[in-house]
Amino acid sequence: MKKFVLIVSFLFSSFTVLLAQDDENSRGEKIEALKIAFITQKLELSTDEAQKFWPVYNQYDQEIRNIKGGEVLDNEERLLNIRKKYKPSFERILGPKKLNNLFNAERDFRTVLIRRLKNRAPQKLNGKRR
Repeated sequence: MKKFVLIVSFLFSSFTVLLAQDDENSRGEKIEALKIAFITQKLELSTDEAQKFWPVYNQYDQEIRNIKGGEVLDNEERLLNIRKKYKPSFERILGPKKLNNLFNAERDFRTVLIRRLKNRAPQKLNGKRR
């Protein structure tokens, strides 16, 4: 367990370095890895929970990524419907408390990611990198 926490901590602490790389595909993959580590840490997933959770989450995440175009309210409604659709599966795997923590962890990860990208943008314009 200590090894897992150390790995998660290392991945999260290297967040800034990973965002500084230029390869878009590589960056996307690394952001996904950080998201997995972030959510795993926030939910305190056991090995058994993680094995059951991640395949379901990946399906859920793919459906969310497929929401494109349309009006903002329509997209919000689609997002809510996807969350409602997966709620029973997540609740079976995680329980009600961790289910709420999941949606909070997703929001928190987006907030951290946006903050890091905003902090990085002015430096990129000035030709400086971390």
